Amino acid sequence: MGFREVLERQKAELALRLGLRFVVRRTSLPSAGEQVTVVLGPRRSGKSFLCAHTVAAAGRFGYANFDDELMVDLDKYDELLAQIDTVYGSPKLLLLDEIQNLARWELLVNRLQRQGYRLVVTGSNAHLLGSELATHLTGRHLPVVLFPFSFAEYLDATGQQQAASAGLSRYLVAGGFPETLVTGVDARHYLTSLFQSVIYKDVVKRKHVRAPEGIENLARYLLSNCGCEYSLRGLTAVARTASENTVGRYIGYLHEAFVHFSLSRYSTKVREQMKANRKAYAVDNGLANAVGFALSPNTGRLAENAVAIALYRRKLEGALDLFFWKSAQHEEVDFVVVQAQRPSQLIQVCWNLDQQKTLDRELRALLKAGAELRCTDLLVLTESLDETRTQEWFGIRGTVRFMPLWRWLLAADAPAAGAGTQ
Repeated sequence: MGFREVLERQKAELALRLGLRFVVRRTSLPSAGEQVTVVLGPRRSGKSFLCAHTVAAAGRFGYANFDDELMVDLDKYDELLAQIDTVYGSPKLLLLDEIQNLARWELLVNRLQRQGYRLVVTGSNAHLLGSELATHLTGRHLPVVLFPFSFAEYLDATGQQQAASAGLSRYLVAGGFPETLVTGVDARHYLTSLFQSVIYKDVVKRKHVRAPEGIENLARYLLSNCGCEYSLRGLTAVARTASENTVGRYIGYLHEAFVHFSLSRYSTKVREQMKANRKAYAVDNGLANAVGFALSPNTGRLAENAVAIALYRRKLEGALDLFFWKSAQHEEVDFVVVQAQRPSQLIQVCWNLDQQKTLDRELRALLKAGAELRCTDLLVLTESLDETRTQEWFGIRGTVRFMPLWRWLLAADAPAAGAGTQ
């Protein structure tokens, strides 16, 4: 099959997708101009759908999807461009999907940009967000991060805008992958299949992993233990290897493929921070529930994971840095938000406040961390409590804001200032 036949098929497939229901995302794309718009995020998080609707509204455009076995070994750029001109009528706006699958993709993108094309590209590999883009498109790209539906988008998709509090418990279990919410597919089967595709297509094949069972086992373990600390040494048996370096590489691959992400322990000493255990979080609650080993959902852990996702998305956008805190006495604070190189907010997720002993432990850690880090913005996210209290513990005094998680998630999803539209 030649390029023209492939592009014609892809065009027909795209037309069918554009006819499906579109849930407007809270993330908008910047205006397509001289800089390349790069949309990154997990597979099936809605990148192609958002980009296609956006560029279609801007006028005539061309489309090529490199997540296609007939396009993977492409090296005849001139022939491809000629066929795009034929199929789409010589467009100057191009949407290039899953660009990371194209060998030497940067050569094509740089060339098209020099020739005056306006470009929107998508990728499902976090490595593009860092070194690859910085190396190949320095100062000439605008990165956009798109995760599965946020809580606000979930409410839009399910029509529960007027029942946010009730909708949260379902969101914590279902997660936000668009197709599971919009098309009615069986969520567990869909997400399990997606997991297998990401592990074996984006990780094992792309990284030439010799022991795929080990990295799959590691991925399942981390998805099963959201919010738990891990060490490389402690995961060697899980990953079926004796090498901590191999475990570290595997975790890096899973980060790149947007399966999960990790937070470091906060410390002003870089060496201490690097040596300390990290915490693992799933990129989506539904994925963790479908693939993880847990027999029943742990609402507290799922609530913490939802907060981690919302904050991590802001981190990838460059709005903040993110850590957790732990004292020498093993007291913990779930999230340390760092802005302008200083802790700006400490967040504790405490879903169930029925146990006073548990609440006292969480508040004690929050007050102690606030005093140590000189941070006065102390927040506890709860199931329903909404009030502000002055708390004290052994002479440490602080004002603590208690807020329902559903309200915080909606506020966290507010559009960033200055966001553009295409």
